[in-house]
Amino acid sequence: MSDYNAEDVRNIALVGHAGSGKTTLVEALLAATGVISTPGNVTKGTTVCDFDPMEKELLHSLDASITSFDAHEKHVNLIDTPGYPDFLGRSISVLPAVETAAIVINAQSGIEPMTLRMMKAADNRNLCRMIIVSQIDAPEVDLAQLTDQIRETFGAECLPINLPAEGGQRVIDCFFQPSGEGADFSSVAEAHSRIIDQVVEVDEALMEIYLEQGQELKPDQLHDPFEAALREAHLIPICYVSATTGAGINELIEIITRLMPNPSEGNPPPFLKGEGADMTPVTVDPDPGKHAIAHVFKIINDPFRGKLGIFRIHQGRITAQSQLYIGDARKPFKVNHLYRLHGAEQIEVPEGVPGDILAVSRIDDIHFDAVLHDSHEEDHFHLSSLECPVPLFGLAIHPTKRGDEQKLTDALHKLESEDPCFHVEHNAAANETVMRGLGELHLRVLLRRLAEQYHVEVESHPPSIPYRETITAPAEGHHRHKKQTGGAGQFGEVYLRVEPMERGAGFEFVDAVVGGVIPNNFIPSIEKGVRQVLEEGAIAGFPMHDIRVTVYDGKFHPVDSKDIAFSTAGRKAFIEAVEKARPALLEPIVKIRITAQGTAMGDLAGDLSSRRGRINGSDSKSRGRIVIEGEVPLAELNGYDARLKALTGGEGTYSIELSHYDAVPATIQKQLADAYQRAED
Repeated sequence: MSDYNAEDVRNIALVGHAGSGKTTLVEALLAATGVISTPGNVTKGTTVCDFDPMEKELLHSLDASITSFDAHEKHVNLIDTPGYPDFLGRSISVLPAVETAAIVINAQSGIEPMTLRMMKAADNRNLCRMIIVSQIDAPEVDLAQLTDQIRETFGAECLPINLPAEGGQRVIDCFFQPSGEGADFSSVAEAHSRIIDQVVEVDEALMEIYLEQGQELKPDQLHDPFEAALREAHLIPICYVSATTGAGINELIEIITRLMPNPSEGNPPPFLKGEGADMTPVTVDPDPGKHAIAHVFKIINDPFRGKLGIFRIHQGRITAQSQLYIGDARKPFKVNHLYRLHGAEQIEVPEGVPGDILAVSRIDDIHFDAVLHDSHEEDHFHLSSLECPVPLFGLAIHPTKRGDEQKLTDALHKLESEDPCFHVEHNAAANETVMRGLGELHLRVLLRRLAEQYHVEVESHPPSIPYRETITAPAEGHHRHKKQTGGAGQFGEVYLRVEPMERGAGFEFVDAVVGGVIPNNFIPSIEKGVRQVLEEGAIAGFPMHDIRVTVYDGKFHPVDSKDIAFSTAGRKAFIEAVEKARPALLEPIVKIRITAQGTAMGDLAGDLSSRRGRINGSDSKSRGRIVIEGEVPLAELNGYDARLKALTGGEGTYSIELSHYDAVPATIQKQLADAYQRAED
């Protein structure tokens, strides 16, 4: 039996920008609770969570890592996440495993891009949130100003629950025993009053008591409304720490164990049952006596232990002898070994309770986002999908050594199974295998893993841009396919019309044939011919989008009409209609966010303009930095990383995300169409 139950579990994901101090904070928490004897050091490569050789080399987390500690009779699971925007997918993917997202902010750097993105991602996931301001003892920090910026950016519900004192050398509690003095800004009494006022607003009965008793409310009286305020995002507590000196660490442990929600107190996980449009919400209860339900939020392909599936238990118990189904599989697998993770270490445990984060190994069918369960009653259970960014950075690759094609395919498949923001696609028109990620560093790390872990050397070059084709006007098309050979002939005649749809609407096929002029059994063949053109393109060889096709008339022959005849007629009628419908080529437009020194503003703005981009705004940050936000065609960013480094002396960074598709200039459309026509000829 486990020595704790679900009410004793706390699950916390530490998220935030690179360099905010998440990994160092984990070391301080583990050392303070006796899990490790002394804190490790990121620079020396001795931390629990940054155990990968590349992480030690780059001095930054590249993947989410899991550890835990026990304190105040509570078991706390910690997930340390990467802070580079390139690895945003690996940070977002762990959010379904926790009740609380702790957003870590470097007191020197302030609110940075990943701070904003992870706060938004946690809000979208309906998680309870807290803010941890780290490195409070750093020189020349203005914690009062930073606190005001946090509240201005994220809302007045962000309130200090403790305060720094003596220049960040210690921290004063403002909730449990609010009697200290000497805060660096504000006062303990004021901070305590604000927290209490915020909490009692969610509980009318307690508010009446509060108005009668004044500030005599005890922490035990406030526990339930405090949890309600966290669930409703009516309160986001701010804590202050220095992981290097230990200031605020014990106070943070007390806040986590006494105030952060357990699995029954957090917002319930958004489980659904069914498929497609028939999915309906279902309630999963953190009751150890019910059927086991768990969700796989991370996959690791370990060269020694095989595939490792890391999951969060949401209901029931899972033991080392459990029989579990993966999704709607008919055959279960047996859990032979159950592991708790401590960085790279895998500790075998006999069982897990609701809230536990554990792992199983050597289960080939297990996959990211799978739901594990022990009863067919939970077949077709899903957790609502994550809103992960679209991977836009691409590299076309091919193996250096002939004969390594299958080896490369297998390795890419394993890498893809681990990372929700890494996709592999094959561009048939260009005969390219393209790997897509969130940034150049993302892809560079994966290329190294191909070489070092899977022993596949590849050559790479910029891929073709994922253009799209569409139409801008309605039109009609007609084709009669008639073929007579020595035996039976082929006959099919199709009349159809095409109409543009809203951008992003996709494709719609409408059967408006009346009177049986085309038998119903041939309608799917017409759609097949149309879809062939959609995939291959009509003007430049790129997929077509946002088109409605309506088949309204035609003819058939009782003997010669066949599926292939109507497929051919539908394809050619569609091509004729597209040619009349003012076809257009669309290109991906991305939002770009550039961080650099303010002195480079002019050069960056001029360079972005030369790339058909535009600046939407800029914001000054600490230490003379500036953040520029704008939009630019993805096609214009080839080689931008090197150009940015040249303009900023190597200090500039940028991130992109898909904004929308827009029409390319007429000259570029003509160039691409002419090149496609020459290739066809």
